[in-house]
Amino acid sequence: MLHYPNGKKNIRAAKNRKQENFSNKHANRGMTLEEDLNITNEYYLSIGKAVIHKKPTPVQIVNVSYPKRSAAIITEAYFKLASTTDYNGVYKGKYIDFEAKETKNKTSFPLNNFHAHQIEHMKKVDEQGGICFVILKFVYLDTIYFLEAKHLFYFWDNQFQNGRKSIPFMYIEENGIQIPLGFNPRVDYLSIIDNIYFSKGRINHD
Repeated sequence: MLHYPNGKKNIRAAKNRKQENFSNKHANRGMTLEEDLNITNEYYLSIGKAVIHKKPTPVQIVNVSYPKRSAAIITEAYFKLASTTDYNGVYKGKYIDFEAKETKNKTSFPLNNFHAHQIEHMKKVDEQGGICFVILKFVYLDTIYFLEAKHLFYFWDNQFQNGRKSIPFMYIEENGIQIPLGFNPRVDYLSIIDNIYFSKGRINHD
């Protein structure tokens, strides 16, 4: 059975009840970055702060069986070409588009975690004035960083000019913004967007 990300949560309950459910069900640590972000986005949606979803991975269905008239079972399917970036949506009237990646490397973030079509997509979003960035998690260091896409573009393009094929952790530490794990929201990247893009009047300027 296939499920769209975020498709199995019911967000129609009362606001207070939703917040209690988030508190009770998602207090544990050790989740993947994707799980943390999905929980965060569900929370943003539940309080009416933003509408941001994980894009479903395109799947080509090959065979379907019908053991019962009322049910169908997918017996064979394969992934199509990977979609663009992981997440997109709208916040304060601006288009949000970002990629989320994890690494077990302690000293740098390998560029091979990204694909050329993802970089090209992010560049086009950036050119159109969208808010584009990456959220990077260093698993062994248990740290998460918000990094504007322009920094990724620099290292991505430079690797084809005999540059390094990774982004140093020290560079991310200096040019990115660490996102501490919280409760509600768990990975509060929108507060960083507020500080970078809205509080300085950057949106209006662009």
